[in-house]
Amino acid sequence: MIVCVAVVGHQNNPLYIQSFTEADDALKLHHIVHCSLDVVDERVNNPKKSGPMLNETFLGLLYPIENYKVYGYLTNTKVKFILVTTDLDVKDADVRNFFRRFHSAYVDAVSNPFHVPGKKITSRTFAERVSTIVKSFGFSSAA
Repeated sequence: MIVCVAVVGHQNNPLYIQSFTEADDALKLHHIVHCSLDVVDERVNNPKKSGPMLNETFLGLLYPIENYKVYGYLTNTKVKFILVTTDLDVKDADVRNFFRRFHSAYVDAVSNPFHVPGKKITSRTFAERVSTIVKSFGFSSAA
């Protein structure tokens, strides 16, 4: 089950965070997303340690914590996508497919002429599209 998705700007500024759980978990999920940025920076800035993923946008499993697994994706413009899931048996192919669709939704949202680059994404259409993408995945039973 996907519990949170986030878009973080190239200067580590949050552009969009949506959680799919109770309100009392939202703060915890925001903290998890924030902590995952250190792992993303480490993988991007130390390519020798992370291996052949230097040219790849999918960063894979960033780290597992408690009952969550955190995955990352980096766009060509250094915008980061973070996915937090409670499903501990997620296939990388499913996560890659999720990020492809999420990236497509993001591109459509920021291509809007009224969107200001680097500012929070406030598009209701984007939020609805993200919810639809989350619901459509087999490892998701989000509301």
